[in-house]
Amino acid sequence: MAAAQSEIAQLILDSLREFFDEKKLPVPATLGLDSTFLQGDLPMDSLDLAVFLLILEEKTGRDPFRDGFRSFNTVADLVAIYAEQ
Repeated sequence: MAAAQSEIAQLILDSLREFFDEKKLPVPATLGLDSTFLQGDLPMDSLDLAVFLLILEEKTGRDPFRDGFRSFNTVADLVAIYAEQ
């Protein structure tokens, strides 16, 4: 994993921990790049995910979904999307 991609991965994982903490949800013990959004091992519904993407936009100053939704399932997929920009 390239340095920039590694930094993005760490930012996303840290942001997920903060998000769960603020919502008073347990952080999954297996939280990592293979963690799955929506009906996966992350305790998030679609509204939570939308809010989380807004948080990432605020933190990064980037919106890779500006031109429309892009499909992703895992944290690694989301990292790859943010690493493209």
